[in-house]
Amino acid sequence: MEPAGQKDEPFGAKERRPVKCPSQENPYLFTYRNSNYPPRLQKSQAKFEVRDGTEIRCPDKDPSDTIPTSVHRLKLADIKVIGALGDSLTAGNGAGSKPGNVLDVFTQYRGLSWSAGGDQNLSSVTTLPNILREFNPSLKGFSVGTGRENSPGAFLNQAVAGARAEDLPVQARRLVDLMKNYEDINFQEDWKIITLFIGGNDLCNVCKDPVRYSPQKFVDNIGKALDILHAEVPRAFVNLVKILEIISLRELYQEKNVSCPRLVLRKLCPCVLKFDDNSTELASLIKVNKKYQEGTHQLVESGRYDTREDFTVVVQPFFENVVMPKTPEGLPDSSFFAPDCFHFSSKAHARAAQALWNNMLEPVGQKTRRHRFEDKINITCPDQVRPFLSTYKNAVQGHGSQLLCSDRAPSASPPTSVHTLRPADIQVVAALGDSLTAGNGIGSKPNDLSDVTTQYRGLSYSSGGDGYLENVTTLPNILRKFNGNLTGYAVGTGNASDTNAFLNQAVPGTKAKELSSQVQTLIQKMKDDHRVNFHEDWKVITVLIGGSDLCDYCTDSNLYSAANFFDHLRNALDILHREVPRALVNLVDFMSPRVMRRVFLGNPDKCPVQQASILCNCVLTPRESSQELARLEAVTRAYQSSMRELVESGRYDTREDFSVVLQPFFYNIQLPILADGRPDVSFFAPDCLHPNQKFHSQLSRALWVNMLEPLGKKTDTLDLMAAIPLPCPAQNEPFLRTPRNSNYTYPTKPSIENWGSDFLCEEWNPSNSVPTSVHELRPADIKVVAALGDSLTTAVGARPSNSSDLSTAWRGLSWSIGGDGDLGTHTTLPNILKKFNPKIFGFSAGTREETAGLNAAVGGARARDMPAQARDLMERMKNSPEINLQKDWKLITLFIGSNDLCHYCENPEAHSASEYVRHIQQALGIFYEELPRAFINVVEVMELAGLHQGQGGKCVIPLAAQNNCTCLRGSQENSLEMLQELKTVNWDFQSRLSRLSYQYLQREDFAVVVQPFFQNTLVPLNDRGGADLTFFSEDCFHFSERGHAEMAIALWNNMLEPVGQKTTSNNFTYSRTKLKCPSPGRPYICTLRNSRLLQDRAKADPPMLSWAVPVAAGGGLAVGVGTVMAWRALRGRQRENPPISLNTVSL
Repeated sequence: MEPAGQKDEPFGAKERRPVKCPSQENPYLFTYRNSNYPPRLQKSQAKFEVRDGTEIRCPDKDPSDTIPTSVHRLKLADIKVIGALGDSLTAGNGAGSKPGNVLDVFTQYRGLSWSAGGDQNLSSVTTLPNILREFNPSLKGFSVGTGRENSPGAFLNQAVAGARAEDLPVQARRLVDLMKNYEDINFQEDWKIITLFIGGNDLCNVCKDPVRYSPQKFVDNIGKALDILHAEVPRAFVNLVKILEIISLRELYQEKNVSCPRLVLRKLCPCVLKFDDNSTELASLIKVNKKYQEGTHQLVESGRYDTREDFTVVVQPFFENVVMPKTPEGLPDSSFFAPDCFHFSSKAHARAAQALWNNMLEPVGQKTRRHRFEDKINITCPDQVRPFLSTYKNAVQGHGSQLLCSDRAPSASPPTSVHTLRPADIQVVAALGDSLTAGNGIGSKPNDLSDVTTQYRGLSYSSGGDGYLENVTTLPNILRKFNGNLTGYAVGTGNASDTNAFLNQAVPGTKAKELSSQVQTLIQKMKDDHRVNFHEDWKVITVLIGGSDLCDYCTDSNLYSAANFFDHLRNALDILHREVPRALVNLVDFMSPRVMRRVFLGNPDKCPVQQASILCNCVLTPRESSQELARLEAVTRAYQSSMRELVESGRYDTREDFSVVLQPFFYNIQLPILADGRPDVSFFAPDCLHPNQKFHSQLSRALWVNMLEPLGKKTDTLDLMAAIPLPCPAQNEPFLRTPRNSNYTYPTKPSIENWGSDFLCEEWNPSNSVPTSVHELRPADIKVVAALGDSLTTAVGARPSNSSDLSTAWRGLSWSIGGDGDLGTHTTLPNILKKFNPKIFGFSAGTREETAGLNAAVGGARARDMPAQARDLMERMKNSPEINLQKDWKLITLFIGSNDLCHYCENPEAHSASEYVRHIQQALGIFYEELPRAFINVVEVMELAGLHQGQGGKCVIPLAAQNNCTCLRGSQENSLEMLQELKTVNWDFQSRLSRLSYQYLQREDFAVVVQPFFQNTLVPLNDRGGADLTFFSEDCFHFSERGHAEMAIALWNNMLEPVGQKTTSNNFTYSRTKLKCPSPGRPYICTLRNSRLLQDRAKADPPMLSWAVPVAAGGGLAVGVGTVMAWRALRGRQRENPPISLNTVSL
């Protein structure tokens, strides 16, 4: 009834005014035109220097057909009342102040407040109420104009300037009373939105009183306010806005090119601004800030405020990672701040309103956590299919599940055995792995490729705890239906180091070798956190690893070999087994590379195919039917086999309270195929590699199903389109299944038919022209192989003998020179080289002397015999028509010393280390003077003393008495003393031999390289901890064919390892894929020069290899371990068997 520009100011709730009537001259409802109102609000323009309005064009602005009774079905137009609690940022201090007018910051421009202001309309002032008024023009409760919280215009904006969290309960009480007493509010029926934002003043003063402003008290005080609202306010949706990262204020304060009243600013917020950048006080503030954020999230995630259908609290995190807005020049943009450079200007209030609005519509778990204030205001519309405010119970529709189990009780008393563990007994959940477990891209929107870097841990299949089972299916959400006090799960997004990640310690990009580090971190977190009773609580730990290894396999097939994968996984599980009580470990298979390829390459218009080499090079770039792809699939199978082998070894079933169970549901993935024949990418994140929320939901269901299925009957296929109901534990056996409670016996390992190897190398070719330098020698350039040594090189006893004569020399199986069969059946150095050059010459065959080839080794030989063997070998090569002595490259392996050690005690001087090395030098000198184009392997002598004991009387009496190893023939009382002395001499042999490589450097076509794989090798052990006799012949001294295969693998791998970085021990784990490959970066057999050690040689005299110094420590360890083993063997024999002869054969 009043003309525009002459309308009365708002009046108080209790004030009564007469109802006006239309006048004779003005019978119309007043509009701007018929009021003769000046265009563009000239009158108010003086007050609002910067207009931050916007518009919203949503197709559906209607309320629900009937007033909803559930907050989870609340449309925007259903909101009738709006209120706010907080401090000066909600009161609007300085929001309308002119630049430079610092004193005006005391004015509280409540009508401009982002969460509660209602000045003008959305076209000129962007606030949450003004946006909501586009949906419901009858909205009540917003504040207008200026004034304190008790002014008439404040209405339900009850924020108080200077308030701290401890003041919130009083504000909440006053807000409730106002709503109850205001006539135009139907307190019981009207739906209300209340926004709570607090914490800035707490952080600004925390250094003054850390106890008063501690994170725990901060959260407790917010909880008290929310408790009041929860207890008394019907039909309410509460926004709990996370405190911003206040540290960004320092950037504005420190920038000298921005005009700010720094004394005022420092007075307003001393704890943020007065300390140096690297001070402990500032670090402490950042930590407290983070704990404030995490604490509020945990408060709400607890479900404490979701006990009523008409009330909820939702965390809105858009302030969580706020970044200082910048000008085009890169300076902090002070236009977003009031004149004090602390409070928000109307411009910032408008952006905050937009961010809050958009957060309210974004699903829980997918909310924006970093808002860019510089961006243009963009108001989103509600989803037309799900047009409701997002809550924890309606957040991710279609991804929830129902659990219809009537019996959800725990065991009558806490179980002591993992084999009687019920779901409700689980108190802690944890996870280890790579980006799949970290949750990369789970909640990313389609086409938002950059967001795949976001780790949506709260949605992760094995450890996420966002929402509830009804809307987010994860293993923790399933387990929470059995135990509401479950802990350890992750919520929200962030890195493994963030507090909300909790016990999800998966790290994107993690390879198997880094898994042990994750395990250590996890164990420490469980020990340190007060929510976990480390020794008493039952834990489920889910491990998934391997995908990242396969993505990089082709870059270094040695580093990512199946054998290394096995070792790394075993090391990680060993730590868990050794250190974690009361734990069930789920070991989950990884996604097949074939699946990744089909989705990624089958949708070039939807997947970032240009980035294939960056995302997962070795899986996505090989061509179909290529050798590279065949090798990838072979190593994938080897990875999977090694996982099964590790679990089925029974290694982790030795404790009553611990078990590792392989859950195979990921083994076969059935992809949905669209009508056009392409794989459905709707199950994947925008990178087409990581599973999205829909996929993770299916993974969670499949994992749960696997956990309840007995071993031997577990599902190993996952159909992504299948409806997978969540089963309940069986009534007669309500336990999580283990081998024992499944009455499952691990399958007997299939007998190994041979000791061959699979070769997965890509670099096969020789040099483009025959190299003239030994430092550029590729494996395929080798034309001739030869060997010197003793019976370990003639391969005595490599196969069982059918007679009492154990001295048969199986030269064709010899590790360094044998050529029987091929690599698929017999692993020897020549058979490996045949893969590169099928015409290689010189290898031994069979057992006869005439087929010995260039194997000049002689049984019983010592170092003193090496010069004679060298001359013999030279004659054979010179006389062979098959060898071009001048042009052919030759590879010679020399291995000697065992017999020198065996007879050392007879004449220590004649068998001293100096004599040992002198004889070898003489032999090498012959080659150096007479043999062109030669690469000489000198293999360090093995640790002999640990091999001399027979095991349990299983070894037959050795050969003739005259060949006894006299140093080990003494009485048992003298054995330990002699063992110790032999170990010392043994190490001296190795140490002096290690320097030989530096003595033959003058010729470009000749190199001697010491291969140290025997340096720290101990006796291989079987599953029971005893010596594994399958590596030895019947005499327990010589090597069996299996032992020769292991020696060949170790020698070959040593040859490809740079000097100074060579492996000094042997890995006796059986695998057909342990052979390393030359790489494009290292295609040559390694020498001193191409290992880049000669520069160091020029600076240091005498020479010392990088591993020579720690050898003493390693040798000492070997001596100690060897002594303990020998003592254990002696003690065990005294108890079980009468003493047997310690006579031994000559090697």
